[in-house]
Amino acid sequence: VQLQASGGGLVQAGGSLRLSCAASGGALYSYVMGWFRQAPGNEREFVGGINWSGSIIDYKDSVKGRFTISRDNVKNTVALQMNSLKPEDTAIYYCATDRDRRNDVSRSPESYDYWGQGTQVTVSS
Repeated sequence: VQLQASGGGLVQAGGSLRLSCAASGGALYSYVMGWFRQAPGNEREFVGGINWSGSIIDYKDSVKGRFTISRDNVKNTVALQMNSLKPEDTAIYYCATDRDRRNDVSRSPESYDYWGQGTQVTVSS
């Protein structure tokens, strides 16, 4: 499975971006999908995750109410809608799949086995 993240860019604080993660070489519909981010000098951190059906979604506290994860199992894609962006949201964003889980959304990067290449999100103040 290959994951391709896209949609990053430069936006002013308060703006919005929509990231997309597309899979090729395999289907995502059976697995938990996660979004992570990594800022320079920081560890990779969990942003949010969604179970196979979209009925269970978990978010990092600091993005709750601003970010929304969704998935389209027919199109084999997962999206991260980011609103009210803040400078502290600046990071490289990664999508990943956890092929050991269908419903339990893990916040640990070690639980995820396939990763996209990342897309840069920069929020200016």
